[in-house]
Amino acid sequence: MSAPIDRRPGGVVPGAPRLGSETPRARVASILSQAARAYSARPPIEDITMPTGFDPAAVALFETIIEASFLVANADGQFDEEERARFQAIVVDACQNLVHEKQLEALIADLCEMLAEDGMEKRVSMVARTIGRTEHQREVLRVAAYMAHASSGVSDPERGVLEQLARGFKLDMAAVDEAITQAAGHVGV
Repeated sequence: MSAPIDRRPGGVVPGAPRLGSETPRARVASILSQAARAYSARPPIEDITMPTGFDPAAVALFETIIEASFLVANADGQFDEEERARFQAIVVDACQNLVHEKQLEALIADLCEMLAEDGMEKRVSMVARTIGRTEHQREVLRVAAYMAHASSGVSDPERGVLEQLARGFKLDMAAVDEAITQAAGHVGV
């Protein structure tokens, strides 16, 4: 299969299947599930030698995607045990059960601590600085919007955090609208 040619610099239409790829773009595993696979391979003890093929960048990407979703979930300033359990269940499901609940509990505890210490604005800024690739930035917005939508719809405060993330990524507000539309239509996570 040949990729469509685009006359812009770079030559291939963005989002077009790669040469030799028979898999439609919609069926390719999401960045979240790919990063979750790497995160789940992380040894539970920090001092252990990392296994062959371990990708620390994928682990950082996973943690950042989850942090962005966590920040959106905390947009209203409330994150009680019930909401935390619901958030965790949604993440586990979105990751196709690749991440063990204990790993996720530890990550959420760390995120709670960092948010309490740094505040929302600084954490949003840190997430925005961590994700450099536009496709990853859009995925972060999409997953965060999905998490918000799955819990009870995207509220105004949640949309506000999504907009802060988009500004930090230097994306326009159309990217937020697109992420929310995809979340409402549940275009895979």
